[in-house]
Amino acid sequence: MTPEAPGLGAHVLLAIDTAIGTAVALGAAGRVYEAVGDDPRGHAEAIGPLLEEVFRASGVPPEAVTGVVAGIGPGPFTGLRVGIAAAHAFALGRGVPVLPLHGHEAVALDALEGTALPGVRVVQDARRRELFVSEYAGLDRAGVPERSSGPRLVARADHDPVPNEVWPERIPAPSLVRLAARRLAAGRNFEPDRAVYLRVPDVQQPRAPKRVST
Repeated sequence: MTPEAPGLGAHVLLAIDTAIGTAVALGAAGRVYEAVGDDPRGHAEAIGPLLEEVFRASGVPPEAVTGVVAGIGPGPFTGLRVGIAAAHAFALGRGVPVLPLHGHEAVALDALEGTALPGVRVVQDARRRELFVSEYAGLDRAGVPERSSGPRLVARADHDPVPNEVWPERIPAPSLVRLAARRLAAGRNFEPDRAVYLRVPDVQQPRAPKRVST
């Protein structure tokens, strides 16, 4: 799929997100090329072929990339870190910056652009009977969603649905590209370069063994 993305200018932006499935997008010359995998677990196996697919479809060589957009979540520890690591590895290999963005911002952009909605709530299944929730008040002058709260972790039992809710099936990587282009054009900062897990990872470093007194 190659949706139009005006505003890219001289930028060639690669986006990688593994918060829900695996999504890769490449924006160049006003177009965005997307490749997706819906397996919720096989992120590491999917990223390589998906990268090959977008570069082949676009005809753009990897060395032309000027920035790598990393979807930093919210998302599960195991899946999210794969995409972030891939984004960092590609950026390091090409000597270009990593541009971290919340995946929910891309979902909000799709929901708000071209509509009269006063705002939108993005709700994502976090498993363990919990939800990741972010709220956006609308688009600012640069066309970037204004986050009013979140992302936060909410117990599913405590969640009260609202009419302007969006439950994404995946994070739209093309919209991550469009958001990065808009932020660059407006001189906006990106998010802190760290994953947004919102809960303690299951896998932790073992503590030092306790000493046994004699």
